[in-house]
Amino acid sequence: MNHTPRTRTVVSCTLLVTALGAGVTACGSDGNPLSARPYDAADLISFSGPAGEGKRVDPDKPLEITVNDDDGRITDVTVQDATGRYVAGELAADGSRWHSTSPLAANAHYTVAVSTEDDDGAPGRKVLTFDTSNPTTRKRLTVTFGPQAGEYGVGQPITAQLDQEVKDKGQRAVIERALKVDSTPEVQGSWYWVSGKELHYRPKEYWPAHTAISVHSNLDGIKISDRLWGGPAKPLKITTGDRIEALTDAAAHQMTVYRNGAQINRIPVTTGRPGFETRNGVKVVLDKQYLVRMRGTTIGIAEGTSDSYDLLVYWATRVTWSGEYVHAAPWSVGSQGSANVSHGCTGMSTSNAQWFFKTVRDGDIVKVVNSNGRAMEPFGNGFGDWNVDWKKWSKGSALANAKTGAQAPGDVARLQPAAF
Repeated sequence: MNHTPRTRTVVSCTLLVTALGAGVTACGSDGNPLSARPYDAADLISFSGPAGEGKRVDPDKPLEITVNDDDGRITDVTVQDATGRYVAGELAADGSRWHSTSPLAANAHYTVAVSTEDDDGAPGRKVLTFDTSNPTTRKRLTVTFGPQAGEYGVGQPITAQLDQEVKDKGQRAVIERALKVDSTPEVQGSWYWVSGKELHYRPKEYWPAHTAISVHSNLDGIKISDRLWGGPAKPLKITTGDRIEALTDAAAHQMTVYRNGAQINRIPVTTGRPGFETRNGVKVVLDKQYLVRMRGTTIGIAEGTSDSYDLLVYWATRVTWSGEYVHAAPWSVGSQGSANVSHGCTGMSTSNAQWFFKTVRDGDIVKVVNSNGRAMEPFGNGFGDWNVDWKKWSKGSALANAKTGAQAPGDVARLQPAAF
């Protein structure tokens, strides 16, 4: 049996169609229609879109492909743009209709491959291309990923900074779906909306040592709202080094440092005295400075009082924006290992501070336990992300909110830098 292409005209096919290969095909020598090369299925299917030659598709509208009559069915549809992004879709159980379930990008070039079969089981195929229009009168949302490319500790979160505030939960979900984080090895992770302009991404547990992390956005050209569309974003690649963890027991006045689970040093320290207690919880190294001037006035201590200070501090490793450091404190060596006498920082001898400074990198973990201080802030004063348990963290995702109807996390103001 030979398959003869149908000759009826497809009056509802309204996209700009470019056939990338079509022709009449016949069954194989065994006469089985399933062994035939695919025939041109242009006469079997219809596409939604703008009418007229050379017209661009409105990305606001979904793409729909339907079967013209009962002579066959759609078996598969693939829609991909020139950058490799796929458009998700849903195929009816009877194969009569396929429609897109994810938005088309604006100002994009798409290729659509449709597979069909007729009543006799003979396979058909049609490949076409179309372009979407450019929403030139609409705002574009810019996303900036952080930190900068480089090697970090296993506690480093990924950040996404938006140039415009987004409050609507549905719009947040569109944005979050387009922000992709891939890692080798793979880990379970999630975004958390810190505010309407900032998201953080972290795994359930710390990143594994020596992980390669790649971050990119598929938001460019995607509709977020009637007046807001996604813009381009520079991708990011970072890696993690060894797993370095510094555990400070404020009651025992000792810091124990581990590399990949093995203890590599134990250091006598002093932490915050009464009224200036060091924060409990997990912090992440923010940066390192060989020399920092620390003044009591930056944290509200009046000059000339018994608590005032103005010091040049060496080998300073920063863990909060409000001014908490691990640093050299040669003036308190006599109390290190036995008493807490600082204004909130973790002080140690100059040699130990130099060793610590050279051992840790940005993103390494510094955890304090058994202090009488308040808990480390989850956001706004550095990276306290790890103090949020995974169940609560997962609820901070706009995708979780979209499913459960829960309220999105509120805005968190960033604290101003100070010094202890």
